[in-house]
Amino acid sequence: MSQIVLASRSPRRQELLHRIGIDRFSIIVPGVEEWYPPELTPPEIVSYISREKAEAAQKLVTPDDIVITADTMVFLDDQRLGKPRDEAQALTMLTALSGRCHTVCTGVTVQQGAHRLTESESTRVFFRTASETELRGYIRTGEPMDKAGAYGVQGLGSLLVERIEGDFFNVMGLPVLRLSRMLGQFGVTFFNKEEP
Repeated sequence: MSQIVLASRSPRRQELLHRIGIDRFSIIVPGVEEWYPPELTPPEIVSYISREKAEAAQKLVTPDDIVITADTMVFLDDQRLGKPRDEAQALTMLTALSGRCHTVCTGVTVQQGAHRLTESESTRVFFRTASETELRGYIRTGEPMDKAGAYGVQGLGSLLVERIEGDFFNVMGLPVLRLSRMLGQFGVTFFNKEEP
């Protein structure tokens, strides 16, 4: 029987798998250098890295295992905003995002043996204008420090978000609707309980 393997240490991705009813999965963390060709567009970048993660993960599992990998990045004017190095960089990022729209892109790869499928999801996020005092207060909570773009939409960072166009869960790090459709091509079904 096939086992689902999530190749990610992200607690948010683990939570989202549980939310869509995938309760039995194992976790591995393959070491991958997040390098990509410079000419790629944002959706191509995250797709490229998720494929690289899948390739590395395949060496750690059996051919029957269904591996899920993902890579999420925040882009402002096509410039990547990674995880902040320190509080000063977090403030710089959040100040740049304040009052503006940015894009969150996630590349997702599902692989079983030689069968591999990669897709990407893009979501537009609109920040309200926030004062420096508010941003410094948010940074002091510690929430921004391990997140791309220096905010967590599922936590206090939601108070900076005016609206979202697209998949909310993509901003958390895993577009679950797209993933469910991809998993369907590997025989993983949802809503399949028989009537009594």
